[in-house]
Amino acid sequence: MSQTFHRFSELFAQLGLPSDEDGIRHFLSSHSPLPHALDLPDAPFWTPAQAAFLREELLKDADWAEMIDQLNSALRPV
Repeated sequence: MSQTFHRFSELFAQLGLPSDEDGIRHFLSSHSPLPHALDLPDAPFWTPAQAAFLREELLKDADWAEMIDQLNSALRPV
């Protein structure tokens, strides 16, 4: 079984979001900080399809899970 490693920008593209550096920076600043009590897929800014993708990939611990965890961390208060 081979595992694919994705870049952060590829996750944004997969979610249908701007995936260039400025687009990612804007998204993170616009949606941060996400409260710790709120699961990432339950955030109000996702479309139903985006939320389902995030939830399913985390549940399966799929190739995308590492980048989703990175996104989750980037949206949380320090």
